[in-house]
Amino acid sequence: MALSRVCWARSAVWGSAVTPGHFVTRRLQLGRSGLAWGAPRSSKLHLSPKADVKNLMSYVVTKTKAINGKYHRFLGRHFPRFYVLYTIFMKGLQMLWADAKKARRIKTNMWKHNIKFHQLPYREMEHLRQFRQDVTKCLFLGIISIPPFANYLVFLLMYLFPRQLLIRHFWTPKQQTDFLDIYHAFRKQSHPEIISYLEKVIPLISDAGLRWRLTDLCTKRGTHPAIHDILALRECFSNHPLGMNQLQALHVKALSRAMLLTSYLPPPLLRHRLKTHTTVIHQLDKALAKLGIGQLTAQEVKSACYLRGLNSTHIGEDRCRTWLGEWLQISCSLKAELSLLLHNVVLLSTNYLGTRR
Repeated sequence: MALSRVCWARSAVWGSAVTPGHFVTRRLQLGRSGLAWGAPRSSKLHLSPKADVKNLMSYVVTKTKAINGKYHRFLGRHFPRFYVLYTIFMKGLQMLWADAKKARRIKTNMWKHNIKFHQLPYREMEHLRQFRQDVTKCLFLGIISIPPFANYLVFLLMYLFPRQLLIRHFWTPKQQTDFLDIYHAFRKQSHPEIISYLEKVIPLISDAGLRWRLTDLCTKRGTHPAIHDILALRECFSNHPLGMNQLQALHVKALSRAMLLTSYLPPPLLRHRLKTHTTVIHQLDKALAKLGIGQLTAQEVKSACYLRGLNSTHIGEDRCRTWLGEWLQISCSLKAELSLLLHNVVLLSTNYLGTRR
């Protein structure tokens, strides 16, 4: 009896180890059928669709704009003066960045198609010229901000001297008008000096008729010169004594101030810079004549007149277009007489509208 119990217990132990129990068997059956444990998992990793990524990005952008709007309203309520400066600065950065991208696109197109500067359309030529001028002015700020902790001083200097250190993108509308008036006052100071230099060289002109014409042009007071009066002097300004290479050093410095160029360089460098600047204006004139003044906006017309010596900030658009047409008629009639085109900045703008502007 005892032996049979031992054998029964041993067989029960080994049997339980070999034969699966009711729970294990039921689990395997349900696992195969998929009823208790759900559908079988896919072997591929599930990724987020593109629509979800776009929705996430749209949500981030929306929240960023909302936070930025709240920040702007906070500045506008509590710091109104700082908010005006902040808005102008941010818009200026955006405009400067847009100008840089456009200039890069123009330069890339020039490189791909082997196009020279003078072959560009007028607006592209003017954009490159203005962008180079803006970058040159910004380089000074970049240089003085190189030393450690100098950027704090740079911000203070920009606030105190916006006309000298900042470009037009960072000026308020009132500052743009005021600063243009100041710059024109600077170049207008050199006009009497240039006229006096022209009067001094009159005896050096061999032709009596040319001497009389130049004397009459220099002695006119309050009278706007006619186009044919200026073009009649082409011979005087192509060779001695008023050719570009024959001008005296003081005369060259006065012309540099009239073109808003620095006059603190050696005379050879000043002469070269005046030649380059006048050549660019002559090329712009040819491109503008091809485009037509009627295609320009009011702001483009005023900017073109100001570049050529006329203070257009207080002159109507129609008068500016008339004056610009006279300038183009003279400029397109010239070939190598760059000196006459350079002096035309003074001769054609000094007595315009019966006043010495």
